[in-house]
Amino acid sequence: MSVTDGNFKWYTMRMKRKLPEEFAPRLCRWYRENARPLPWRADTAPYHVWLSEIMLQQTRIEAARDYYVRFLEALPTVEALAACSEEKLLKLWEGLGYYSRARNLHKAAQIICEQYGGAFPRDYAGILRLPGVGAYTAGAVGSICFGLPVPAVDGNVLRVIARLLAIREAVDTPQVRREITAALQTVYDTCPSPGILTQAIMELGEVLCLPGTQPDCAPCPLAGLCKAYRGGRQKDYPVLSPKKPRRVESRTVFLIHAEGKLAVRKRPAGGLLGGMWEFPNAEGAMREERASALLACQGYKVDSIAIAKSHKHVFTHVVWHMQAYEVRVREALPSEGLVWATEAELREAYALPTAFRVFL
Repeated sequence: MSVTDGNFKWYTMRMKRKLPEEFAPRLCRWYRENARPLPWRADTAPYHVWLSEIMLQQTRIEAARDYYVRFLEALPTVEALAACSEEKLLKLWEGLGYYSRARNLHKAAQIICEQYGGAFPRDYAGILRLPGVGAYTAGAVGSICFGLPVPAVDGNVLRVIARLLAIREAVDTPQVRREITAALQTVYDTCPSPGILTQAIMELGEVLCLPGTQPDCAPCPLAGLCKAYRGGRQKDYPVLSPKKPRRVESRTVFLIHAEGKLAVRKRPAGGLLGGMWEFPNAEGAMREERASALLACQGYKVDSIAIAKSHKHVFTHVVWHMQAYEVRVREALPSEGLVWATEAELREAYALPTAFRVFL
């Protein structure tokens, strides 16, 4: 290969990302002795591992634990998930956020039942084709459930490897992520326990090699191999690309009471919180006079209106500043798309996302 070859830089960069020979043995030994007894580690059933990995995307372990247990109590098999109504599914998912995850779970379960007879695909390509499954989830399920020699690379893994090798480039760029994946692949190719290695790297990033704050390096099985630790520069890694600031929006929320019930409506299927229930709301921050005028235009006879609660809700790309009004009207007017429900019904049957559920 000549220096003028366009792939030369990529080739040489890739060759620099080499993990120490003791990387996998030390990690796997440490994991077997120190792994936390999390509910999804009770077995390696593909449905259980897959569900847990989807739930843990963008969600802390502490928050996902109870959801995982309740979800399996309600839908113990992939067949039960496939047959579940979307309304019930979203109610089970209520509060976890990123609701497209639940819909993709549903679609994937139906594919598993219709095309694979209820048995999870056992090859990496088959797993990767399922809706909502990316390279990380396919690697996790493939290695943990079926012993496939495929790495699962997420933020925890990138952080561990960035500190171990003192990688000075931004690890969240596609090129560096590929380089780290390639370095891990050489380890997986010779590892006798790919599933243990996958869980060990995850565990290390979750309990010792923590983000932001000073990691807990003293008990780390890789401390003697870690370039960042040896140089006293753990906080300098990983290097990340600058994040774009979130868009900020104001919304006025109406808690409309009539005849012992509250008005709710379903959001459009696509986009943010698609298909979820919400309290009627409008863009912009409205003063009481404008809010009353808007309700009057919609035909409501308002007996009283008062500021109820303000709430700031942070999504991945947008922040909502929400101001709610408690509104008492004389009758529950019929309106297309509007449903009147008791508070008990809202808590038990309607999937209200956290952004709106806080107003209950």
